[in-house]
Amino acid sequence: MKIGIGNDHAAVELKNIISEHLKERGCEVVNFGTDTSESFDYPIAGYKVGKAVANGGVDLGILICGTGVGISLAANKVEGVRAVVCSEPFSAKLSRMHNNTNVLAFGARVVGSELAKMIVDEWLDAEFEGGRHERRVNLLNEIDQTRGLKVVDEA
Repeated sequence: MKIGIGNDHAAVELKNIISEHLKERGCEVVNFGTDTSESFDYPIAGYKVGKAVANGGVDLGILICGTGVGISLAANKVEGVRAVVCSEPFSAKLSRMHNNTNVLAFGARVVGSELAKMIVDEWLDAEFEGGRHERRVNLLNEIDQTRGLKVVDEA
């Protein structure tokens, strides 16, 4: 599996730890973030990872900034991206199972390295369940593609 990883200056150390963890799991890792502590604008990394996921350059994306929030917002602006911010493993797992998320984000100032590894593992090991969740993901895709939702807009 090919994983795109992106980060800002607040998350260099955790990005390196997670990159190594992913490699130990047998993943190929593509770095879209910064490797220095110099100020780096998180929307750049979020957008780059989002584009790589959306165009198939990578299978999934992982984003890390101070909180995970800003960088995930940037990724979610890319059509086809379903990014989630998680600070614990259960939500990460269910985000894959129910929402078919393709980008995971978390905060280097929020979670420690061991918890981050647990979040990543639960997210990567989970599979989309389909079924009733497929319909809901399709509604998300409709919003993404048309900037509307027919079932609401025509009601």
